Amino acid sequence: MPLSSAFASELTWPDYDAAVRDGTTPILIPIGSMEQHGHHMPLHVDVLLPTEFARRVALAVGGLVAPPFTYGYKSHQKSGGGNHFSGTTSLDGATLVAALRDVVKEFARHGVRKVCLVNGHFENSWFIIEAIDLALRELRWDGITDLKVIVLSYWDFVDPEAIAKLYPNGFPGWDIEHGGVLETSLMLALYPDLVQLDRAIDVAPATFPPYDVYPVKPEWTPCSGTLSSPKEASVEKGHILLDVCTKGITAALQAEFGLGRHATTTPDLAKAS
Repeated sequence: MPLSSAFASELTWPDYDAAVRDGTTPILIPIGSMEQHGHHMPLHVDVLLPTEFARRVALAVGGLVAPPFTYGYKSHQKSGGGNHFSGTTSLDGATLVAALRDVVKEFARHGVRKVCLVNGHFENSWFIIEAIDLALRELRWDGITDLKVIVLSYWDFVDPEAIAKLYPNGFPGWDIEHGGVLETSLMLALYPDLVQLDRAIDVAPATFPPYDVYPVKPEWTPCSGTLSSPKEASVEKGHILLDVCTKGITAALQAEFGLGRHATTTPDLAKAS
């Protein structure tokens, strides 16, 4: 029986159980953060974007999307502006690791054997890896040895051809692409009502010394909170990103999980609510 939704949380427990208990259905877990994204975008950009990529990929491969991790690791000044901005609400690393470890183990208990973690917040990266390492170790103690996990960040699928189209005047680098062209373009394509482009501040690419200082120096971060300018963002660029990242992530899951193409609703026509 076809599933009524790509979101696991919208299924009844019998339908969910029937979908996952044999281990063939992949579960995609979006992992984001509650973090400022300038004057022009909302705090949950890092939740919305990986969740939508997960939804599109799930539709393409016959997977299910787990409820997203809304809170992530602390914003780093050189990649997210810093944890000192109002609204940025973060977890300690140990908290994120423990919660993610527990959730992955629970999915394995349900019968899931294919898990993909879709990261939308750069600072989460190493804590995700630690959580997976601990989960796999503890599952082995329980006799579960066949869980396979893919960990990815959607922006890593942006290829050089796409970068040339997105940044004709030069690519500033992923480390300062916070609240800039990439995220703003994706939000314009997916959630235009949540973008106030008239409030965007055109800032020069942020520059930092080759070291960190704690407590942080707020003056190092542009007052807008963004680390590069969103002025060249557009809906068209957002669709380029949606296409290249969705195709890349889908291909990765098909290759690593041995999945075929799933005949289902076209992702572009099934926008997340």
